[in-house]
Amino acid sequence: MADETITPRTIADRHLDRVAAHDPLEAAWLGLHPDDDRQPDLSPEGFEAHAATVRGTLAELDAASAAGAAWTDPADRRCERLLRDRLSAELALHESGENFRQLRPIGAHVHQVRDIFTYMPTETDEQWAVVAGRLRNLPAALDGYRATLTEGVSRGLLAAPRQAAAVADQLTAWTGEATGGAGWFADLVAPGPERLRTELDGAAGKATAAVADFRDWLRNTYTPAAVAAGVPDAVGRERYRLAVRHNTGADLDLDEAYAWAWSEFHRTAAEMRAEAQRVLPGAGVKEAVDHLERHGHVVHGEEAVRDWLQQVMDGAITALDGTHFDIAGPLRRVESHTAPPGTAAAPYYTGPNLDFSRPGRTYLPTLGRTAFPTWQLVTTWYHEGVPGHHLQLAQWVALADRLSRYQTTLGTVSANIEGWALYAERLMDELGFFEDPAHRLGFLDQQMLRTIRVIVDIGMHLGLRIPADAGFHPGERWTPELATAFMAEFNGSPAELRESEIVRYLGWPGQAIGYKLGERAWLRGREAARRRQGAAFDLKAWHMGALAQGSLGLDDLVDQLAEVQ
Repeated sequence: MADETITPRTIADRHLDRVAAHDPLEAAWLGLHPDDDRQPDLSPEGFEAHAATVRGTLAELDAASAAGAAWTDPADRRCERLLRDRLSAELALHESGENFRQLRPIGAHVHQVRDIFTYMPTETDEQWAVVAGRLRNLPAALDGYRATLTEGVSRGLLAAPRQAAAVADQLTAWTGEATGGAGWFADLVAPGPERLRTELDGAAGKATAAVADFRDWLRNTYTPAAVAAGVPDAVGRERYRLAVRHNTGADLDLDEAYAWAWSEFHRTAAEMRAEAQRVLPGAGVKEAVDHLERHGHVVHGEEAVRDWLQQVMDGAITALDGTHFDIAGPLRRVESHTAPPGTAAAPYYTGPNLDFSRPGRTYLPTLGRTAFPTWQLVTTWYHEGVPGHHLQLAQWVALADRLSRYQTTLGTVSANIEGWALYAERLMDELGFFEDPAHRLGFLDQQMLRTIRVIVDIGMHLGLRIPADAGFHPGERWTPELATAFMAEFNGSPAELRESEIVRYLGWPGQAIGYKLGERAWLRGREAARRRQGAAFDLKAWHMGALAQGSLGLDDLVDQLAEVQ
């Protein structure tokens, strides 16, 4: 048999297979190796093993290029640039020691030991037996991460006390101690088969005990060490630069982005003041928001809000299919869920696996509430569901064989996917889906939130000053306290979400700026394509062509979108 032709796409997919063999979380997310009951290896050796895989793939890519390969297929050229960028950014973070101090309440290594169960099938006794095995392996995974964090302490690489405390609080919610319940793992195994009841309950109990033990170590050993070391909340320009590259796929001009975000802030604030008048004549934005919270449309109960959000997504599919998108086959299936206790306060989406046996899912954190005002939820579910995250990420999975599995899964760029989802909200506004002033104020309020993210994320980590014309503490340097007050003044999110957001920005530097800067790239790319094509420009064709390109970083996104027919 002739050797396989080596292209960037074949190299990328070999990398995906190697990662899935080493990392059971990625395998579970992709729907591979369903009999594997391992937990992720969060030890120093585990992180170094992944780095070795990354270095090997980069060397393979370099060797193919050095051999004189000239990629004539545009899809191969896009894949090569993406693969090189993603792996180089991963390696830069690893070599800077970030894995030794990564603690935050969202998207953190420690969350993998629970997240992995949300990707596992549980339809047969055999599948439940794999769940039991993975629960038994959870204590060792946490021991591995304790070793990594301990090594970080010895190297002087620690997370800020604020982040450690936030994660410890989350782990308390996992155990059920916060509410007096049996805990997340006990609830996970409750529907399991009676034949495995003793095994499942015992494994769940050991997992819960291990989480409590790790939580106590964070509180009693790690956090005091971080306090004693005086670890600041902000990461500084050099760490921030590496994080931005990883989250956006670009070396951004941060001063330009900060100034641009202020111009967006003032523009959006003016729009919000005008829309508030439509909600409640004579009212300012805060009064209009308070009116909607108290007297606007409300859905009562978790089951009812799940059903209501499902209707929002199903309605969007019906309205958009055939007119602005082609939404066919498994893309039409997306599920609404409420988030489990101990997650971050913001809604989120998880994509389907490679064969769509697990569909895309949206999650609403209830934060202990039973009543849900809907004025913000419509735009949020266009963002999380359709035409936002679900339509993009599920479409990529559907095209995995045409592009590469890597480009449509592991190779995602946060600023691209969050930028698309924010573009999707704006598209729905352009198409007239926010005729209700309450829903349009919700759309603008979410635009304001993402604009504030750019301002305070860059501002806090780089220690920038607030402009003289800001209308808020002019000339002062950003602090977490000022950022919290700024959000309270200009965004309608509840206090719990505001506080969670600030901790998130501090613990996940450079991620939050990608929403608004990614949206800017998508809009600029669309406008460039429209100018190039003139009267021949077709929005539906552009949408489908743009989504067919797979993952791209912001360095490439505008130029590639401009070329879409």
